[in-house]
Amino acid sequence: MKPGGSGDDRCADATDAPVGGSTVRVATRAMACEFSIIMNPGSHEHLSTVGDVLEMVHEIESWLSVYKPNSEISQTNRLAATVPVKLQPALYDLLKTARRLHQQTNGAFDVAAGAQIRLWRACRAEQRIPTTEELKAAVATSGSHHLELDDEASTVTFDIDGLQLDPGAIGKGYALDEAAAWMSQAEDGPQSFLIHGGHSSLVARGQHTGQSGWPVGIGNPLFTKKRLGTVLLRDQAMSTSGSNIQFFRHEGQRYGHILDPRTAMPVEGMLSVTVLADSAAVADALSTAFFVLGVENARVVCDNLPNVGAILIPFPESGKRVTPAVIGVPFDQIFWDKEQVAL
Repeated sequence: MKPGGSGDDRCADATDAPVGGSTVRVATRAMACEFSIIMNPGSHEHLSTVGDVLEMVHEIESWLSVYKPNSEISQTNRLAATVPVKLQPALYDLLKTARRLHQQTNGAFDVAAGAQIRLWRACRAEQRIPTTEELKAAVATSGSHHLELDDEASTVTFDIDGLQLDPGAIGKGYALDEAAAWMSQAEDGPQSFLIHGGHSSLVARGQHTGQSGWPVGIGNPLFTKKRLGTVLLRDQAMSTSGSNIQFFRHEGQRYGHILDPRTAMPVEGMLSVTVLADSAAVADALSTAFFVLGVENARVVCDNLPNVGAILIPFPESGKRVTPAVIGVPFDQIFWDKEQVAL
């Protein structure tokens, strides 16, 4: 998935875009958003499997949520700075993946930046921004390089006090990967489906309405009721990060919710980032990291990762049309609305 360029005019026009047809949808509320499984018509015989999959998402949330004081990750946050904490295989493997992505993105993605997230959440509630000293302290108690992972014992230890894990930028993707794997392997599961978590993270398998994949809209971050275009998702995961919805203002300044974990400061200059990858967890993490890195640095990282593509949308220099930077996504997979997109 490496052909592609920046705003390449060979990308297809929205008038030729694939469209969705009738579907069967089953949903639940988990991880502070709606998880939906979408299937082609005639899939009612799969509803039992779908119900089991959605229950599994709730089970994952029970051990992965930092908002549940008795969850496995909350207990790890309390203990791992003092003793090695033995983890279930799923959480241990997730932390290994997160640490690898931290290294591959030069620290732009960091599952161990919970201290920074807590700081900004508290300051937002107090209607203020953090002080320089608070920011320095949060950065000093962050960093996945402080995770000591023992493969033989399946334990994690924090080598500094105050470190806090927060899987907010990878947890939904992980749950989607697990859900998709279960659906695909179940004897009575559908072979074609689309699963999304909060609409921002998705996994597609198989075909829809005779097409080679599932058509998924790319929202316009400036005009949220409009679509910039459509991506045909082919047995892939997709994740979008942006700060056009979650932000707050203080003394006339706008502060987004996506932080650069290397500085603990909100990121500016980017409207949204969409990543396509084999894994929803990877797409989830990289969409956040690429938002932090910006176009050129994201291009370097993306070019060194197999089966990863990205669509980055910076703020437009003038006018209302945006100029996407397309990295590693095949031309026949994106269909732009040329009234909104400058190619």
